[in-house]
Amino acid sequence: MPTYNKLVRDKIPEIIKEDGKSFTSKILSNEEYRDSLYRKLVEEVEELISTDSSSEVVEEAADVIEVIEALIKLNGSTIQEVEQVKADKKDRRGGFDKRIFLQEVSG
Repeated sequence: MPTYNKLVRDKIPEIIKEDGKSFTSKILSNEEYRDSLYRKLVEEVEELISTDSSSEVVEEAADVIEVIEALIKLNGSTIQEVEQVKADKKDRRGGFDKRIFLQEVSG
Protein backbone atom coordinates (compact mmCIF):
# COMPACT_ATOMS: atom_id res chain seq x y z
CA MET A 1 0.00 0.00 0.00
CA PRO A 2 1.52 3.38 -1.02
CA THR A 3 2.29 5.90 1.72
CA TYR A 4 1.50 9.53 0.94
CA ASN A 5 1.77 11.52 4.18
CA LYS A 6 0.61 14.73 2.52
CA LEU A 7 -2.26 17.17 2.55
CA VAL A 8 -4.95 16.32 -0.01
CA ARG A 9 -8.07 18.02 -1.28
CA ASP A 10 -11.24 17.49 0.78
CA LYS A 11 -12.96 15.10 -1.62
CA ILE A 12 -10.00 12.74 -2.11
CA PRO A 13 -11.16 10.34 0.66
CA GLU A 14 -14.58 10.06 -1.06
CA ILE A 15 -12.90 9.34 -4.39
CA ILE A 16 -10.71 6.65 -2.81
CA LYS A 17 -13.78 5.02 -1.23
CA GLU A 18 -15.65 5.12 -4.55
CA ASP A 19 -12.71 3.24 -6.08
CA GLY A 20 -13.25 0.51 -3.48
CA LYS A 21 -10.00 1.23 -1.67
CA SER A 22 -9.33 1.87 2.00
CA PHE A 23 -7.07 4.50 3.55
CA THR A 24 -5.94 6.05 6.79
CA SER A 25 -6.02 9.77 7.43
CA LYS A 26 -6.13 12.31 10.24
CA ILE A 27 -7.29 15.87 10.80
CA LEU A 28 -4.35 18.22 11.24
CA SER A 29 -3.81 20.74 14.03
CA ASN A 30 -3.44 24.38 12.96
CA GLU A 31 0.36 24.11 13.12
CA GLU A 32 0.44 20.83 11.17
CA TYR A 33 -2.01 22.28 8.67
CA ARG A 34 0.10 25.42 8.15
CA ASP A 35 3.27 23.36 7.68
CA SER A 36 1.48 21.00 5.28
CA LEU A 37 0.12 23.94 3.29
CA TYR A 38 3.64 25.35 2.90
CA ARG A 39 4.91 21.96 1.70
CA LYS A 40 1.92 21.69 -0.65
CA LEU A 41 2.63 25.18 -1.99
CA VAL A 42 6.22 24.21 -2.84
CA GLU A 43 4.94 21.02 -4.52
CA GLU A 44 2.39 22.94 -6.58
CA VAL A 45 4.87 25.67 -7.58
CA GLU A 46 7.35 23.01 -8.71
CA GLU A 47 4.61 21.43 -10.83
CA LEU A 48 3.76 24.86 -12.28
CA ILE A 49 7.40 25.51 -13.16
CA SER A 50 7.73 22.16 -14.93
CA THR A 51 4.66 22.56 -17.18
CA ASP A 52 5.05 22.99 -20.91
CA SER A 53 1.54 23.67 -22.17
CA SER A 54 -0.74 26.63 -21.56
CA SER A 55 -3.57 24.37 -20.35
CA GLU A 56 -1.23 22.80 -17.78
CA VAL A 57 -0.11 26.26 -16.66
CA VAL A 58 -3.74 27.19 -15.97
CA GLU A 59 -4.36 23.91 -14.10
CA GLU A 60 -1.24 24.21 -11.94
CA ALA A 61 -1.76 27.94 -11.33
CA ALA A 62 -5.25 27.10 -10.05
CA ASP A 63 -3.70 24.64 -7.59
CA VAL A 64 -1.19 27.25 -6.40
CA ILE A 65 -3.98 29.80 -5.87
CA GLU A 66 -6.08 27.23 -3.97
CA VAL A 67 -3.22 26.59 -1.54
CA ILE A 68 -2.52 30.31 -1.15
CA GLU A 69 -6.20 30.97 -0.40
CA ALA A 70 -6.11 28.27 2.30
CA LEU A 71 -3.03 29.91 3.86
CA ILE A 72 -4.73 33.32 3.76
CA LYS A 73 -7.83 31.91 5.47
CA LEU A 74 -5.73 30.11 8.10
CA ASN A 75 -4.04 33.44 8.82
CA GLY A 76 -7.44 35.02 9.54
CA SER A 77 -7.44 37.15 6.40
CA THR A 78 -9.48 37.15 3.22
CA ILE A 79 -8.61 37.05 -0.46
CA GLN A 80 -10.21 40.50 -0.71
CA GLU A 81 -7.66 41.89 1.78
CA VAL A 82 -4.84 40.35 -0.22
CA GLU A 83 -6.24 41.74 -3.47
CA GLN A 84 -6.35 45.21 -1.89
CA VAL A 85 -2.74 44.97 -0.70
CA LYS A 86 -1.77 43.70 -4.16
CA ALA A 87 -3.53 46.67 -5.84
CA ASP A 88 -1.93 49.16 -3.43
CA LYS A 89 1.50 47.65 -4.01
CA LYS A 90 0.97 47.74 -7.79
CA ASP A 91 -0.02 51.42 -7.59
CA ARG A 92 3.13 52.24 -5.59
CA ARG A 93 5.70 50.01 -7.27
CA GLY A 94 4.10 48.77 -10.49
CA GLY A 95 3.49 45.25 -11.71
CA PHE A 96 5.50 42.98 -13.98
CA ASP A 97 3.79 43.79 -17.29
CA LYS A 98 6.75 45.63 -18.81
CA ARG A 99 9.09 42.63 -18.33
CA ILE A 100 11.85 44.81 -16.86
CA PHE A 101 14.92 42.78 -15.86
CA LEU A 102 17.14 44.90 -13.58
CA GLN A 103 20.76 44.05 -14.16
CA GLU A 104 22.79 46.49 -12.13
CA VAL A 105 22.53 49.60 -10.00
CA SER A 106 25.51 51.80 -9.20
CA GLY A 107 26.35 54.81 -7.12
